Amino acid sequence: MAKRQASMAYVVLAVCTGLNIVSRGIAESFAVFLLPLSTAFGASRSETTLAYAAFMLVLGLCSPLTGWAVDRFGPKLVYRVAIALCAMACLCASVAPSLAMVYVSIGLLLPFGVSGMGTIAASNLVSRWFTAGLSSAMGLLAAALGTGILLFAPLSQALIERLGWRMAYASLAGLLAVIWLLQFVLPWQTMSAEAASKAAQNPLEQGKGLSLAALMQVALRERLFWALFGVMFVTSVSTYAVTVQLVAYLVSAGLDPLHAAWVFGATGLASIGGMLAAGHLARRWGEVGVARVSYSATVLGLLALALFQHWPSIGLLIAYVLLFGTMQGSRGPLVAVLAARGFAGAHQSTMYGLVLIGMGFGGALGSWASAALFDWLESYTPMMILSALAAVSGYLIFWRMKAWNEA
Repeated sequence: MAKRQASMAYVVLAVCTGLNIVSRGIAESFAVFLLPLSTAFGASRSETTLAYAAFMLVLGLCSPLTGWAVDRFGPKLVYRVAIALCAMACLCASVAPSLAMVYVSIGLLLPFGVSGMGTIAASNLVSRWFTAGLSSAMGLLAAALGTGILLFAPLSQALIERLGWRMAYASLAGLLAVIWLLQFVLPWQTMSAEAASKAAQNPLEQGKGLSLAALMQVALRERLFWALFGVMFVTSVSTYAVTVQLVAYLVSAGLDPLHAAWVFGATGLASIGGMLAAGHLARRWGEVGVARVSYSATVLGLLALALFQHWPSIGLLIAYVLLFGTMQGSRGPLVAVLAARGFAGAHQSTMYGLVLIGMGFGGALGSWASAALFDWLESYTPMMILSALAAVSGYLIFWRMKAWNEA
């Protein structure tokens, strides 16, 4: 019986990770579509990037709704609706007659799908199947971001070069349609049963059945919520200020688009190791120790990237990939574990969704601000300064949380 439960636990982890890889890979591939979309519609960089900024903003805002839906209806229905929404978003983008339609499909429809396929439903299932290995399991879930970039950035660029950006989006829609059909064979009842039977008890259980508005009031009174919200906000500013413009920056520095897409994918590959290690190292060094190393590496990676525009060399690109890329998203597992433990219970997914509003706001601000700074100053240096300042702010929040615990 124990072996069967262990096997199902890894099935749950594999399914959740796989769906997260697809959703984040398609979402982050916008960096590859940025230049083709800008050229096709004759739009400025900030106008085109506004689609991704809207995506991040809506992704954050709809996270509590996704969490509430998972708590209320279960992950099976949420996943089914989410995959369908992602497919519809890519299909609508492929036939967009104007940039406004791209805003609707990528900026409004896609985030609802990505939210449902992402870490909210996944953390609900995985955190109930894993106890001692929760940090490592959450690290694997977070690594889906890097794996998605690694797989879908070069794939999207290859599709664009062969078929054009419209057919590239249509191809991604076809892939999602196949996944939607395949998920009907999954043992959803068994996958969800263990999660239901092992729900933890905490003070929030006393408020079981609370509305979303009531849970928001509870969250706003929690110091832990504001700390985790802040970490997700500034970390997203730091990350998305750079990643959305990365391919365009490398092309302007002399790389061809396909090689630039591979560098973007390589940062995803590097991030897998950092994300997987974050949870494990947190048990030895503590969250603040991991944060110190993570944010310091981010700043050093940004320095290497900034120097590349003046002294193009493979060494600087490798330094950027290993430093910035390895740490990209490594803070996510720390936040996921702290949220799962701090808000365990019937409303865990909703509370985690509220925390992820910070990610959406930060991602929207970082991606749009970096594009606006480029349009204004015609330089990529300001976006790197913005990213570095946000990274330092993230470390300070972790340091402050440690001071609370020691007080």
